[in-house]
Amino acid sequence: MIEFALAGAPRGKERVKTAADGHSYTPERTVSFEGRLAYAAQLAMAGRPPLEGPLELDVVMYFAVPASKPARFRQDALAGKIRPTVKPDWDNGGKLTDALNLIVWIDDKQVVDARVRKFYSDRPRTEIRVTPINNGVFA
Repeated sequence: MIEFALAGAPRGKERVKTAADGHSYTPERTVSFEGRLAYAAQLAMAGRPPLEGPLELDVVMYFAVPASKPARFRQDALAGKIRPTVKPDWDNGGKLTDALNLIVWIDDKQVVDARVRKFYSDRPRTEIRVTPINNGVFA
């Protein structure tokens, strides 16, 4: 199993933009976050080759509790009784794992089971866990 975390507010993959001159580009915030995610993955892999075979992916995004919320909300949010319904959308949070291609796995098509969850925390972060299924043994 490979596990790592990226400190800071979770981000989602933003759509490709088109400039006035017609060329397309990925927004800088997405490029930066994916770069940080790739670096954290490289550290977690510690020189090991990318995983092969089918994989399970778990992405957990932890958001800061808004300062404008009352104390009771904060208490319930940190206890997991209230979950964030803010951006990024769950699927855009998961799409950022494209940055793990050729680092954690060869290609994200190997992910056959995935889950993205959102919680509140005093420590905003994104946690990633990748687990081989059947230890790479195929039936």
